[in-house]
Amino acid sequence: MTPRERWLAAIRCQPVDRFPFWPKLNGAYARMQQAPFREMKAEAIHDWVGSDKHIGISGCVREIRKETSVEASRDNGTQRTFYETPSGRTELVNRFDSASQSWHPTKFPVQSLDDLKVMTEYYEDCQVEFDEQGVEQARNRVREIGEDAITTNGIGTSPIMQWVQWIAGVENAHYLLIDHPGEVEALFDAMYRPLRRKAEILADKSPCDIFYLVENTSTTLISPEQYRRYSYPHVMECARIVSDAGRKLVLHMCGHLKTILPDLANLPAAAFEAFTSPPVGNTTLLDGRTGCPDKCLIGGTNAALWTRSAEEIIERIGTDLDELPHHRGIVVTSAGVMPPICSPETIKEVSEWLRSYEPRQR
Repeated sequence: MTPRERWLAAIRCQPVDRFPFWPKLNGAYARMQQAPFREMKAEAIHDWVGSDKHIGISGCVREIRKETSVEASRDNGTQRTFYETPSGRTELVNRFDSASQSWHPTKFPVQSLDDLKVMTEYYEDCQVEFDEQGVEQARNRVREIGEDAITTNGIGTSPIMQWVQWIAGVENAHYLLIDHPGEVEALFDAMYRPLRRKAEILADKSPCDIFYLVENTSTTLISPEQYRRYSYPHVMECARIVSDAGRKLVLHMCGHLKTILPDLANLPAAAFEAFTSPPVGNTTLLDGRTGCPDKCLIGGTNAALWTRSAEEIIERIGTDLDELPHHRGIVVTSAGVMPPICSPETIKEVSEWLRSYEPRQR
């Protein structure tokens, strides 16, 4: 099988020639390695360790605004994003972390009811349209990649998870939701309308293989009851839009999921990605296969495991795979981002072992 064929078969819970394997290497990984890997691009390291690659392509939607605006600026490791509406102006401030090569919020745009009104107006003014130029770029990129990788498009994030992670922050998000539920729920409604429209356009027009909702779901961030009330209906509708178009939706959920597995089982999503084992997550592959028998599970490990020796990693993965009734619908990955302390040599040793492990198809 080609890497793309292997991925697609696993997502459809069909037989594969071997387990797809995808260590998730972010921008911080190579720069923390010894030569020659320090100077290599992530794609070259993927080739060296034997990854089944997974590549995002450009979307084919654009946002149109009439009464509001958004502007961003960067200066000395600080990124400021300003949201301006007829009711006022607020900002998101991110700081760049060199060690992880990523941006982290230090000031959230909603800190008060006035800010909440601004952000609601901002989302109410958003219109989503099909971008013909964007889809042509995406088609060209798919042709370039060919069978060397599976291609993906991100649709977005459900309103409550965007609210908690990027708009209000964990603590203030819950305070405002408890003290002013009507106003926050109005914001969720405004946020969901463009998200739903993006799902409709992408499912119809994008040439990618699979779609993502980048949820980062975890019951350490929201309660199971909040998931069922606020997240589940939105995820369900987006999943139905994608499924009704004959396409596959993957949910990126990297946290504690065990108490909501019965809910997740009912979603018309094809796969759960970043499915994280203990102690970082709280769901094993057996938990996922038992609770969600028709879903592809992408992950099955955790960051702490990848800080150990190749022998220990292989032993743990082997034990977890041996427990399963069958191996259809399994993609082995680092779940979250691969810790830089795990060397390319260690990843390659695990990759080669996985190539020798014969999946049980029934």
